[in-house]
Amino acid sequence: MLAAPAWSATQSADGAQRASQSRDRVPAPAAVAPRSVDADWILQRLTQHGATATPFVELRVSSMLKRPLVLSGEYRRPDAGTLVREVRAPYAETTTIRGSEATIARAGRAARTFSLARVPELAALQGSFGALLAGDRKALETVYALEADGVPADWTLTLTPRDARVAGRVTAIVLRGRDAELRCIETRPKQGDAQPTLLGSAATAAAAVDSLEAAQRLCHDVPR
Repeated sequence: MLAAPAWSATQSADGAQRASQSRDRVPAPAAVAPRSVDADWILQRLTQHGATATPFVELRVSSMLKRPLVLSGEYRRPDAGTLVREVRAPYAETTTIRGSEATIARAGRAARTFSLARVPELAALQGSFGALLAGDRKALETVYALEADGVPADWTLTLTPRDARVAGRVTAIVLRGRDAELRCIETRPKQGDAQPTLLGSAATAAAAVDSLEAAQRLCHDVPR
């Protein structure tokens, strides 16, 4: 029986090596990109999992203040037609928006009630909260133009006022969230810096927030 030539054995070894290298070069399956979200997806999640009460932390910046004023408290929606904003620190104040009126109550002072027509941005706030919690896109779009962006783990919904009086004071309201949680409402005034209101887990994490930059990092969910 004839022995196989030496070159044949070498050729076989080379072929096996090339096959192994070829297998090594097979590209890994492409990572599936997170799917983008739209306004309907965001509203559906907020409707399914939205809380009727949520803590908030809000920073107010003024040239008259050396440091931002940090307000904390709770937003509540006891029924479909009512929005309650209760400030608990650094002072106690409750604003109740119901129908076409707003009432502001402070301990030791008489409650003040006035028409929302005098403060159109409060009327827009009441309407937007109600429509958000109800998932009513049609109602929202009567007050705002909507633009959704992002992925489920990091999304934004930008509300641009249609009413000229509101738009004269506020250029946009940007809602920022993660999955089913609304974490921040960023109000962009016509003049000055954006004012973030932290909600839910972002508000809970804001115990030591003492600057607008720190609040904006939490609002944008940027690690420290």
